[in-house]
Amino acid sequence: MITGMMLKNYFLFIFIVILMAGVSANASAQIVVVDATGQTLAIKSPAVKVISLAPHATELLYAAGASHQLVAAVDFSDYPPQAKKLPRIGSYSKFDLESIIALKPDLIVVWKSGNPGAQIAAVERLGFNMFYSEPRALEDVAVEIRKLGKLLGTQHRANETAANYLAELQQLRKQYSSNRKLTVFYQVWNEPLFTVNGEHIINQVIELCGGDNVFKDIEVLSPRVSIESVIAKNPDVVLVGMVETRKQWLDDWRQWQGMSAVKNNHLYPIDADLIVRHTPRILEGARIMCEYLQSLRK
Repeated sequence: MITGMMLKNYFLFIFIVILMAGVSANASAQIVVVDATGQTLAIKSPAVKVISLAPHATELLYAAGASHQLVAAVDFSDYPPQAKKLPRIGSYSKFDLESIIALKPDLIVVWKSGNPGAQIAAVERLGFNMFYSEPRALEDVAVEIRKLGKLLGTQHRANETAANYLAELQQLRKQYSSNRKLTVFYQVWNEPLFTVNGEHIINQVIELCGGDNVFKDIEVLSPRVSIESVIAKNPDVVLVGMVETRKQWLDDWRQWQGMSAVKNNHLYPIDADLIVRHTPRILEGARIMCEYLQSLRK
């Protein structure tokens, strides 16, 4: 015989089960991603107010579908065009903490190796949700776009962008990477002279195009080198990361007529923003580089 007390306990049990299921559902409904540094970020709902602390992060956010969520960015966040209209909170190397606090973002995208450690730590202490962006491989660009799409609630757009990017990457790799090798020197800066090693994403672009980076074996990611060491390496090609104010950099090489690249006029500019920023546009820079190298194989 079922007593009133038994029924009461039964309904209490059912209530507890339903309550626990709801708690479990809420927990599983959290948006969870692991960023480039291995840190896990969990937020309860898609971010609606986002700040970018690096130009490449701004591009990645737009690529992931953040057409309305971005509320501020740092200087030189100039792509896509609408990024130029975003309020500025300083530069990637010195941002304004008071402006960040006033905007009350629910997500901040940080450049781990580019933003100053002390300022990152100061933002962390404020308790904001932070996603660390650090694409080190060409495929990582797609990975980060997908993760940002998840945080923004724009997965469909982000997944589509990532898939298109990976398809183009595969096509370029198939078309160029196995072609006859050409030795390449890539110039990041002129005075002092900087290049990239084999761990840098630019080196991956060089290899994608069938090139061989003459300084790939140096341990430092972006090492300082001497003119004499470049002359000694005698690359087939010199590629210069250019912007409007750097046109002289290319001509400066012409005085070293003993180098194969100079003697054969294999000196080429590449828009630095296309090749340095770890965004989908890096494949635009890659295609330009690949076409330069391919023209020398004919």
